[in-house]
Amino acid sequence: MMISLESYLFVGMMLFVFGMFGIITRKNAISVLLGFELVMNAAGLNFAAFSHFTDKTIHGQVFTLFIIALAAAESVVILALIIAVYQKMDTIQIDEIDSLKG
Repeated sequence: MMISLESYLFVGMMLFVFGMFGIITRKNAISVLLGFELVMNAAGLNFAAFSHFTDKTIHGQVFTLFIIALAAAESVVILALIIAVYQKMDTIQIDEIDSLKG
């Protein structure tokens, strides 16, 4: 049984919607980061699906690998910033971090 392009796009859309929901509604910095990761994975899934079903080249898969590498790098940087803010302010709640003064 062949999985259609619409199935992949539906899963990508749901990942995107859940990621945006997490970004908009969560107040915890780590939850917002996880929502952003879902959005990035949705984009990668859509690139790979379109590449597989349209032109049969590996450009979409290569771009998906680039997205995964970019998401991993930004996760490391953002987690380092979250740890630094937590050590300084004892919280990772976004609404409680209103200033970065010493």
